Amino acid sequence: MVFSSPVFLFIFLTAVYILHRIVPGITAKNVLLLVFSIIFYTFGEPKAVVLMIISIIMNYFFGLYMSGERKGRKAVLGAAVTANLLMLGIFKYAGFAAETLNRLPFVSVAVPKIALPIGISFYTFQAMSYVIDAYKEPKYVQRNLYKLALYITFFPQLVAGPIVKYYDFADQIDHRTCTPEQTAQGIRRFITGLSKKLLIANTMALAADYVYSLDTSELSLSLAWLGAVSYLFQIYFDFSGYSDMAIGLGKMFGFTFRENFNYPYISQSMQEFWRRWHISVSTWFKEYLYIPLGGNRKGKTRTAVNKLIVFFCTGLWHGASMNFIVWGLLNGGFMMLESYNVLTPKKWLRPFRHIYAVLVTILAFVFFRADDLGTACRFIGRMFDPTNGSSVRTAMFMRQITPMYLVMLVLAIVFSTPVVKTVKERLAAKKASGAAEACSYVVSLVMLMLCIITLSSSSYNPFIYFRF
Repeated sequence: MVFSSPVFLFIFLTAVYILHRIVPGITAKNVLLLVFSIIFYTFGEPKAVVLMIISIIMNYFFGLYMSGERKGRKAVLGAAVTANLLMLGIFKYAGFAAETLNRLPFVSVAVPKIALPIGISFYTFQAMSYVIDAYKEPKYVQRNLYKLALYITFFPQLVAGPIVKYYDFADQIDHRTCTPEQTAQGIRRFITGLSKKLLIANTMALAADYVYSLDTSELSLSLAWLGAVSYLFQIYFDFSGYSDMAIGLGKMFGFTFRENFNYPYISQSMQEFWRRWHISVSTWFKEYLYIPLGGNRKGKTRTAVNKLIVFFCTGLWHGASMNFIVWGLLNGGFMMLESYNVLTPKKWLRPFRHIYAVLVTILAFVFFRADDLGTACRFIGRMFDPTNGSSVRTAMFMRQITPMYLVMLVLAIVFSTPVVKTVKERLAAKKASGAAEACSYVVSLVMLMLCIITLSSSSYNPFIYFRF
């Protein structure tokens, strides 16, 4: 079940919201949300729900051991992290590991065919967050199984994030409010995310999927750039749209989630980009991997190694493929070049800083989207090869540049920047925030109607991050 489906919008969400408002008491509301969260996951993964329940129970007992001054807490923490990574490794990386080993001479191992459970990367990291937080601070030990289960399974962020750290969620389980104003803000935020997904991301996806479906020998320079730029906006508006919907849904039920994107495409360096892009996963790796490895406290060489490890893991977390590893290492490599002043964007003129960051991001995302490393390299080669043009390829390019595509491309560029946010701040300074607020709700209703029309006329609706 996806947020942008009629079943979710008009049946599931309506039912759970009305019941949540009706049932009395925080305990009943929590149980209700837990039951509906399991139903939500079961709708798409009826078999994999067993694996998720095993993960919850396993981490519940690991967490219980972290209370008090028990001996061996560090060893149990190590066992908990190992068990979670082993579960993730078996279901996500076993096939990739076998295929990698088979590339070695005289090695032939069977490649297991294991279906990837939706959301396993997200809920596994949340489960590890709980155990690690309980180890660091025993006050976070959760003795009620259903409350821990609610944290791990809460449907707004279950299958595609953002990754919510336990210490951010713990107090809200028992202490939260859900005012009409908060509900209205949540609905508006949800509609914003839905519009990003259905109107912008899906339009960009049609062009990106068309270009990436072509053999690289068929690509001209213009087609290659069309595919790369379209995917740049597709992945941002797809994933940030999902995050907006998750944050909005959380607000509707009284929960506050941290922001997951902060206009990453206005960045002027790769270091800035990673402070703005997929914030929940980058901060997770910083807190639970980079800092425990020593961070930047043990000299430049160790810092460089730590960063490479983090970005290797970041890439691998996104998918069991060398493409994702290369994508992660490319990002990490440019960040290191900036850290050691081999590249010094801060000294460049502002336009060049921005062009540099966007160009690196576009090229790195080619590895993220392409089927394999060879295809990615050939694709990038076509992006800088002006010799492969022809009237046929020009016609192929022009067929993708529809009026709808051009309108959504302009909106994608505009909404990749904080233009709307800046306008709101200026109106607030002029004491016109009330009128702006009212106008925003009217715009939201119009956007919702457009989304409903789009849903009724299109069957294209996948979320990119569901496969991670």
